Amino acid sequence: MVAAYLIGLREGLEAALVVGILVAYLHKTGRGHALPRLWAGVGLAILGSLLLGAILTFGAYGLSFRAQEAIGGLLSVLTVGLVTWMVFWMLGAARSIAKDLHDAVDRSAQSAWGVVVIGFVAVAREGIETTLFLWSTIRSFGDGGGAAIGAVVGLASAAALGWAIYRGMVRINLAVFFRWTGAALVVVAAGVLAYGIHDLQEAGFLPGPFTAAAPIDLTTGAVAVGLSAFPFGWAFQVSHVIAPDGLLGALLKGTVGFTPEMTWLEVTTWALYLAIVGTAFVRLAFPTSRTATGSTAVVAEGARQ
Repeated sequence: MVAAYLIGLREGLEAALVVGILVAYLHKTGRGHALPRLWAGVGLAILGSLLLGAILTFGAYGLSFRAQEAIGGLLSVLTVGLVTWMVFWMLGAARSIAKDLHDAVDRSAQSAWGVVVIGFVAVAREGIETTLFLWSTIRSFGDGGGAAIGAVVGLASAAALGWAIYRGMVRINLAVFFRWTGAALVVVAAGVLAYGIHDLQEAGFLPGPFTAAAPIDLTTGAVAVGLSAFPFGWAFQVSHVIAPDGLLGALLKGTVGFTPEMTWLEVTTWALYLAIVGTAFVRLAFPTSRTATGSTAVVAEGARQ
């Protein structure tokens, strides 16, 4: 639920701020008559995201277990790539996003469908990312009901916060908000990526405990566990210590992607992602100089103009 709430809040607020900038600019330039077209594009983007979610949820029922795991694993890896790109893009693009949106409106306002397209594209990107990340998170961490509640509450919070910022009722340091939520999403993404690797191992696309590459413990005849199992066996199996369906297990799984049974390939991928992506994000998002302070606040300023 916490991971889904964070995704809904972060992605929803980005979409809300973008729509707020577009609405404000149309009013400011005397193009209020184009607002219905803008909202039509936003509505189409929302419907498209819901349709994508339905296809991902129900479309795999007729597939074999191997096919389901393969598709799930590949989509999880793709989702992590998109989210990682989004997190880093927001750090660099926030300073010019309002101007870019204004220019897009100026170029497209003469076309009957131009503003519809702008509204659709502005929200569809966030909607697709949100749908894919939520779907992958539910597959990785389980508890679809809790995730759905968290996502809905997160999106509702984002809509309310975006409206309050647009009306000038709330002022928040968006630079700080996007830095810390971005850092949290990097941690969640590491867990989703690790579970995607697990799916690909179960599907036989990658070597692991479920394939002929699995190292065997000569004493027990089972797949080896521990250092002797590196690189294609189990890194650890601690279900007897941390129950997968217990409170601690659920907390660790929903925050850092830990499960009581993880393969060496999962653990290695998780660690490398956090080491490489996490380090790069910290260096960019938390610079020692003061030049980046408040850069993302330009988004909010554009929404109020």
